[in-house]
Amino acid sequence: MACNVNNAEAPVWLQVKAGDKFTFEWHHDSRASSDDIIASSHKGPVLVYIAPAASNGAGPVWVKLWEDAGTTSNWGVDKLIAAKGKHYIYVPNLAPGKYLLRPELITLHEADTAYSSNSARGAQLYMECIQIEITSDGTGTLPAGVSFPGAYSYGPGLIYNLYGNSGAYPLPGPSPWSGYTLGGGYGGTGTATLPPGQGPTSSPTNTQAPQQTQPQAPSGGTVAKWGQCGGIGYNGPTQCASGSSCKSVNPYYSQCL
Repeated sequence: MACNVNNAEAPVWLQVKAGDKFTFEWHHDSRASSDDIIASSHKGPVLVYIAPAASNGAGPVWVKLWEDAGTTSNWGVDKLIAAKGKHYIYVPNLAPGKYLLRPELITLHEADTAYSSNSARGAQLYMECIQIEITSDGTGTLPAGVSFPGAYSYGPGLIYNLYGNSGAYPLPGPSPWSGYTLGGGYGGTGTATLPPGQGPTSSPTNTQAPQQTQPQAPSGGTVAKWGQCGGIGYNGPTQCASGSSCKSVNPYYSQCL
C-alpha cells in the first residue's frame, strides 16, 4: 500500500530544487505510443503524497500534496488519459534531503462493494514511489502525515457506485497539506506562480527524468561484486574485481555481476 510490491531502495535518486515541475507518467507496460495509459473504464481520482525517505514509507509520514477527483462526467483518470498519462506537481520548498513521492490512482469501476465483503470486487488502487533528492537550500519541514495502510477505510471514498451515483465523489484520506500552495495538473507543460518563500533559489527546471549528462572520467580502483560500475552520471571506478564483470542494468546503472 505504501510503495507497491518491491519496497526497496533503487540505485538512482532524481535531484530537484524547490519549485521544479515534476511530471509523472503512467502506462501499462512501456512508454511506447502504442501502450495505452489505463482502461477508460477505470474512472476515479488522481493523488500525490510525499514522505521523508528515511522513513522508508513506514508510519504516519505521508503528506498529501495534491488531489483531483474531477467530476462524474470528467474524472481525474479521464483527464490523465487525455494528457497521455502525464500529471505533475511542483517540488515544495523543503529542507535539503531525500524524499519519496507517491502518485496514486484510485479506480472505482468495481467499487460498488468493499473488497472486504467480496474479494472479487472492490476499489482498485495503483501507486508507486519515486525517489527524489531536494538540493535547494529551503528550511521547510513536513507536517504530520498518515500511514499506508491505515489512511483509508471502507467508507464513501472506497465504496462508491460509479454507475448509479450522480453525487460528488468524496475523496478518501487527509486533506492536502495547507502549507503547500503550488498545486498540480495534467500534461507536461505549464508554469507555477510561486508564492514568496516557496520558490527555488535559482531558476526552476522541468524535471521529468534524470538529466543525461556525460559522466566524468572515472576514478581509479576496482568495484566489488554486486557494486555499481557504470551508468549515466556515475563517476566511480568501472573495473570489477576478479570473478565479475560490469553489466548494464539500465542506462543509469551498471553492476559488477
